[in-house]
Parts: sequence; structure tokens; C-alpha cells
Amino acid sequence: MRWETLTTNEVGALDRDIPVVLNVAAIEQHGPHLPLETDAVIGDHFLQALEQRLGDRVLILPQVKVCCSEHHMDFAGTLSVRHETFLAYVGDILESVARHGFRNIVLFNSHGGNQAIGQVLLETFGTKHRDCRVAFLTWWRLAAKELGAIRESAFAGVNHACEFETSLMLLGAPESVRTALVSGMSYVETHDWANADMILPARGALFRSMHEMSGGTGVVGDPSLATREKGQAITAAVVAQLAHVVETIRQR
Repeated sequence: MRWETLTTNEVGALDRDIPVVLNVAAIEQHGPHLPLETDAVIGDHFLQALEQRLGDRVLILPQVKVCCSEHHMDFAGTLSVRHETFLAYVGDILESVARHGFRNIVLFNSHGGNQAIGQVLLETFGTKHRDCRVAFLTWWRLAAKELGAIRESAFAGVNHACEFETSLMLLGAPESVRTALVSGMSYVETHDWANADMILPARGALFRSMHEMSGGTGVVGDPSLATREKGQAITAAVVAQLAHVVETIRQR
């Protein structure tokens, strides 16, 4: 069910134990071949599949599309908000949900730049609302084990506008992929302890802008290996894990 399509009476009649899911995404550059809305499209794609699977056993909030993308601001079209703004705005949405009596909340993230502040929100909101169960999930971390078996690219091949994201867009919004502009592998290495990709994290954190990581291409990874079929496999893996979280978080 979608929160915004219900009437006030319909929301009022819902079981307050129903899990409520909020996708936080991004509007930012994704190289020459993918649109700025890629992370938002991917987030909603997963939630559409979740809704099809669970029906009225899940309540989906309106998506927050513009989030924390300062590290992409070297590229035209990127929109970003400060971490403090994200914390306040998304926190206020969750406060509204809690004030209406809902107690099981899942923040579902589809953008790397939201991970750090998302964890802060989880801890601050969770500390304040001890009567709530609140989780923060990032899709590629949630299904990392399953996704590792799907990837074909070598290390760093799944990062940004990459094998995975391009595959998901070929499945969910194929008309938006500029297929003639799909490139090969693009990744600028750094210290051995700071090299990373989506599902093979680094041993330590080093700030680098997306311009630096991509060598100016805006692409980090290998989108040439993307296929629609791979997008289907990624979707199945992520939605299975997401459904497991949603169904178990309401258990008391």
C-alpha cells in the first residue's frame, strides 16, 4: 500500500504494527548513459516489487528523492542537501509516522551518500523512540552475499552507474538508458586500504569526490557488463532480503 493514495480514515483504520518503509534516494549525475533520477528509479523499482509481493502487509511512504550528493556536485544536474538538512527533514517525516502510532519503520536507502547520515538518523531516532523498531538498510549491503554471485566484473566493477545500476535501469526503465554511451571499466585506484566497491568494502574510509574516483567520467565500475537479465536477478535477491526484514521487524 502507498501512504499517499489512502484517505485519512483508511490510514486511521490500519493496524499500527504494519511495517512502514521509506526510500531515501538521490538526484545526481550517473555518467553519460544514465539519467539523474537513477537512484530514485531503482529505489522505487525495488519497492514496487516489494508491494507486489507483500500487498497490504507493508505501507510505503512517499519517496525522498533529493538527498546527500555533495561529492557529485562537480557534475552538472546534481542536486544535494546538507547532512543536517537530511537529518532534520527525514527525521521529521519519521516523527510524523511515529505520532500516528506506527511502530515498525524501515529506512530503505538506494544511494551511497546517504549511508553515513542514515546511520546517524537511525541512532538518534531510535534512541528517542524506544517503543519503535527502526531499521536502516542499503540495498547492495542487504543482499551482498547474493549479489556477489551475480556480478561478472572484477573488483570495483560495481560502484556507480556500473554493472549493477545499469542492469537495474535496463530492467526498470530501459527507455532512459543511453545505450550508445555505455562505457567500459572506469575506476581510479587509491591506497590499498581505501579501494572499495559496493559489496567489497574498504578497510578504511578516505574522502574522494566522484570526479576523482571516476577520472572525470562520472562512472565508477563497468556498465558494459549490464544486462536486463542481470537486473532481474539483482531485483529478486534484494527484494527477497527486504521482504524478510519487513516481515520479521513486526514480530514481537
